[in-house]
Amino acid sequence: MKQAKTRAIRVLERQGIAYELCYYAVEDHLSAEQVAEAIGMAPEQVFKTLVTLPATIGGGPILALIPAGSQLDLKKLAAALVEKKVKMAPQRDAERLTGLEKGGISPLALLDKRFRLAIDETIVLHDQVEISAGRVGVGVIVPVDGLLRVLSSAVLADLCQPT
Repeated sequence: MKQAKTRAIRVLERQGIAYELCYYAVEDHLSAEQVAEAIGMAPEQVFKTLVTLPATIGGGPILALIPAGSQLDLKKLAAALVEKKVKMAPQRDAERLTGLEKGGISPLALLDKRFRLAIDETIVLHDQVEISAGRVGVGVIVPVDGLLRVLSSAVLADLCQPT
């Protein structure tokens, strides 16, 4: 059965970015670490997208792209985007704001929404990473240089809590 292309896949194709699709079974929602295991990649090469909200009234959602197994440091994210404070969006709000289901939230699928985006700086340590293709159970493995070119408005910063 052929899968329909997601917005994220269409963005990569329009930009001429090579990608490899990966599929994984989704019973309950898998953690990013479980996705890494399912697709055979190191957790530090699988980046999850988290939705946060600024404390500023009227400030739109902020996406944070961090490696699987890492915890987002909200203070570091706020500092990177010159916000006083940010908080995690509840799942229901994240899904409503993005129009995507938890586990399928992808910054590539949300380019037209112009959300602010911060990416953990460790991404540059890799040649390629996996991110969601915009649908639960589907990911794209992409070259980091191409991904960063498409997500050129993103801020690269240390976003994770120390381990």
